[in-house]
Amino acid sequence: MNKVILIGRTTESPELRYAPGTGTAVCRFTLAVNRHYKKDEADFINCVAFGKTGETIAQYILKGRQVAISGRIQSGSYDANDGSKRYTTDVVVENFEFIGSSNSNNNQVNSGVWNPSDEGFGEEIPNDFGDAPF
Repeated sequence: MNKVILIGRTTESPELRYAPGTGTAVCRFTLAVNRHYKKDEADFINCVAFGKTGETIAQYILKGRQVAISGRIQSGSYDANDGSKRYTTDVVVENFEFIGSSNSNNNQVNSGVWNPSDEGFGEEIPNDFGDAPF
């Protein structure tokens, strides 16, 4: 099972782009997650959200906003411009929840859970299991 649940603050406002060809929304952001036993230390987790989930995150979440996310870890690699191979590890966001308050004075949506199926979007994030019998 590949399931991740994180609570942290965004380090910057999320970046929204659209995939060439398909036009799918791709939202990237970094979440600073405090370490439980080490005061004043945090892990910086790269996150990515697709489709309506990504568009909603980009619209309502700003730098410093505390959020809870759930999703899965996905690793990959690519060839860099200098010819070296680079490896990536991201959390693919499936659901998120606004919690706490933002560090800015901007008006934000009220805290609450947002799930794409609640809005009737019904967009599923593809997985690699195909038609597995479990």
